[in-house]
Amino acid sequence: MPKKVLIGRVASDKMDKTRRVEITRRIKHPLYGKYYSRSMACHAHDENNESKVGDTVEIIESRPRSKTKRWDLVKVIEKSREVDVAALKAARDSASSSD
Repeated sequence: MPKKVLIGRVASDKMDKTRRVEITRRIKHPLYGKYYSRSMACHAHDENNESKVGDTVEIIESRPRSKTKRWDLVKVIEKSREVDVAALKAARDSASSSD
């Protein structure tokens, strides 16, 4: 049986070599026909810590590496374009105070 390959978004990168990836899919309600979202969270092994929060990644099913980790990171499809506003403000404030 082939291994499952999923695409999701990194929700957390606080652990070393582990990423929490959320996979969101849209489901059609059987009676009303309205579409709604369901999400699933997986822990994936990222050997080189190359992904960050907000990145779109591809993960593949693997052998169990720990109690919760059952997926491996294959590649980063798209880097996040989100900006850390708090870090920008802190950098601006420290630059203006040193003048």
